[in-house]
Amino acid sequence: MKILQICSARQIGGGEKHLADLANGLARRGHDVYAALIPGSPLLAELSPVPIQNIVQLPMRNSLNVGSALKLARFIRRHEIEVVHAHVARDYPLAALAARRAGVPLVLTRHVLFPLSRIHRVTLRRTSRVIAVSQAVAEGLLAQGLFDPEKVVRIHNGIDVDRFAKGRKDVTGHEESAAKKLLVGMIGHLAPIKGPEDFIRAAAIVCGVRDEVEFVLAGEDKSRSGEHRRRLEKLIDELGLNQRVSLPGWVEDVANILSTFDLFVSPSRSEPFGLSIVEAMAAGVPVVATMSEGASEIIEDDQTGRLVPIGNVEALASAIGELLSDAKKRNRLSENARRSARERFSLERMLEATEEVYREALQDSVG
Repeated sequence: MKILQICSARQIGGGEKHLADLANGLARRGHDVYAALIPGSPLLAELSPVPIQNIVQLPMRNSLNVGSALKLARFIRRHEIEVVHAHVARDYPLAALAARRAGVPLVLTRHVLFPLSRIHRVTLRRTSRVIAVSQAVAEGLLAQGLFDPEKVVRIHNGIDVDRFAKGRKDVTGHEESAAKKLLVGMIGHLAPIKGPEDFIRAAAIVCGVRDEVEFVLAGEDKSRSGEHRRRLEKLIDELGLNQRVSLPGWVEDVANILSTFDLFVSPSRSEPFGLSIVEAMAAGVPVVATMSEGASEIIEDDQTGRLVPIGNVEALASAIGELLSDAKKRNRLSENARRSARERFSLERMLEATEEVYREALQDSVG
């Protein structure tokens, strides 16, 4: 199939990592993959298996950029593209207009829980399929009533399970020692919705009773003025945790840093899926997570991880302390999580399910 992926993102996040994995995986499976990106897109460097001549860069400032939509329609016709797939809400109307002008089916992926707007109700009537990355996202879409229920398909994000498992194996066998520090980590944007302050406050409770534990909060501050990081640095200083909690910033090699963690924490207030949770599970790192929408769908409590109430710092600290004190339980959760990640969240499973969505969209378009 000839498939065009559209994304105007200016930064790399979970949704953008998903798009890169999807596009690159489809290319490796023999499909002709194309991409429409904004000039200077960070995704350009992530799409190495996609031939450069298959990538078009054009302004996608807003949903009413008709000029870009018409240019995109010409690109679609010239390359005889069969399916258009858009990933960001502001791109949906543009993608819909381009696909309609070119006479090809449109597939959307919805990565977040926020409701779509009035303009989407008007412009997305002819959408062939909508992929929801979790059941919570699917239910939110259905509640809005923008799409026929049979057009909404749940496909969990997939990851390269072997890459994350290998990172853990590389440190196995030489990590245990009597003086070993235990490392508890969180990976995510430093925005309040991700719960970084709860992570730090839980760290303070744990550090108050244990001397051998250190905490890492890896992630980027996407705020314009850097106020999120400054707020966290101030909290760390106020709690006297400067020697126990580190903020290394954005981490390019997630598999590598996960391999150093003894415990992974996801304290999110809301999470449509939870890609970092799945990555930790695949790496064999036991997970403590709040009962966000995504985490509750991914984790079976006390079997593949631990779930605690959202915003309950004491419960979060208690679960962290309990697992740090029980290596056998950590190992049990680790093995169960590793199997679950391979069975439910592999990249191949995601690719196969997405290919089936494309086939259904094409069948509908000629039916």
